[in-house]
Amino acid sequence: MSIKAEEISTLIKQQLANYQDQLKVDEVGTVTYVGDGIARAHGLDNVMSSELLQFSNGSYGIAQNLEVNDVGIIVLGKFDDIREGDTVKRTGRIMEVPVGDELIGRVVNPLGQPVDGAGPIKTTKTRPIESPAPGVMQRQSVDEPLQTGLKAIDALVPIGRGQRELIIGDRKTGKTSIAIDTILNQKGQNMICVYVAIGQKESTVRAQVETLRKFGALDYTIVVEAGPSEPAPLLYIAPYAGSAMGEDFMYRGKHVLIIFDDLSKQASAYREISLLLRRPPGREAYPGDIFYLHSRLLERSAKLSDALGGGSMSALPIIETQAGDISAYIPTNVISITDGQIFLESDLFYSGTRPAIDAGASVSRVGGAAQIKAMKKVAGTLRVDLASYRELESFAQFGSDLDEATQAKLNRGRRTVEVLKQPLHQPLPVEKQVIILYALTHGFLDSVPVDDIQRYQDELFANFDSNHTDLLKQIRDTGNLPADDDIQAAIKSFSEGFSPSTAK
Repeated sequence: MSIKAEEISTLIKQQLANYQDQLKVDEVGTVTYVGDGIARAHGLDNVMSSELLQFSNGSYGIAQNLEVNDVGIIVLGKFDDIREGDTVKRTGRIMEVPVGDELIGRVVNPLGQPVDGAGPIKTTKTRPIESPAPGVMQRQSVDEPLQTGLKAIDALVPIGRGQRELIIGDRKTGKTSIAIDTILNQKGQNMICVYVAIGQKESTVRAQVETLRKFGALDYTIVVEAGPSEPAPLLYIAPYAGSAMGEDFMYRGKHVLIIFDDLSKQASAYREISLLLRRPPGREAYPGDIFYLHSRLLERSAKLSDALGGGSMSALPIIETQAGDISAYIPTNVISITDGQIFLESDLFYSGTRPAIDAGASVSRVGGAAQIKAMKKVAGTLRVDLASYRELESFAQFGSDLDEATQAKLNRGRRTVEVLKQPLHQPLPVEKQVIILYALTHGFLDSVPVDDIQRYQDELFANFDSNHTDLLKQIRDTGNLPADDDIQAAIKSFSEGFSPSTAK
């Protein structure tokens, strides 16, 4: 009896189709040390770097140090009930968090678990917290404005969609306020916001969430919270978890704004776990890869090419300085990674100039490409005016008899500073910013007393809302400045009817 070759191949194919791999071997190690958010385990010879590991009590950890004799693991969450001798096994996966539309409007911890008491989050999608940044060919240049609603930023240090702009300053100078105002201004702008609070007091985060809810901004915002009472590993992974949640939207062609508040505390948490894992300390006791910690995080923010959907993720990292020292280790690292910085100065803040933006030290490396044409026209001379005013101001303190040109510059400078002041949680639409800056740069405010500038501005906006909605609409829809005659006539007729305070 002869067996045909076709029959043999058919039989083998059937057997392969019905084959079930019943043999499954888990690689299991033994915990040899545990404490302060880290553990060491022996016996995990084939574990991968950053692999997710599971302890016998159900807790998870991430393999951080792969050494000859053991593995250094950072424990995610509580480590009190892990004991020496407990087992720890490989999962074969790297750390991932839930992502998707279901997270919008929720407050979650860095593991993606809800902490707002509003029930479970029903999403089936997950995304690794670490993923490669888009390459050069996958990006396009930043040319679409991201309006913050703050005149001092949109005019002097404009931010574009896909840009990374650092907010830097001492504590209590209004860094978080700028970030929250920027989120509030994204209402109706087709933007999803992710606010990552790292090491912020829980009461502070609760207040920020209530502010977002009050202004209707929580409807398009995800809040990721890692409080100061959490173990250091959670503070370390929080920005990466927030980035993963944002990237999900970016790769679906949407626009995302992500705020890291603040990366100084993440760096401190990483220093803590690195020293506990006995990594060699470097400058200021930070480990040698601290630059890589932030660069691989911020490089993930980009404006994707049209072939990938044209989505974007813009990052506003926040760094806290000590006594205004921007030449310290972490500030210089992040300044060199980002596309510009907004520097907040304590002296300006305490003198009542808020937002306290130092126009001399602040810069946007995208610049005019991230401004509408109308704003570019009216804000052109603003930075120079402000810088020359600051110089003259210190000089004028020593001399009383100043010539007319110097007096005029000082007067214009005072009014410029006054116009750029803005109350908390009152972001302005770009068309109104253009109107008041046009009035300033074309001399309409030169005769208005400084104390009346804010009232002049409010009444000017009310006048335009009532009588010149066509001009506002033209700026908003086209991005171009209306004809000079039209806008000048409108501002001039208002200025002639404006009555200064009787005190002046």
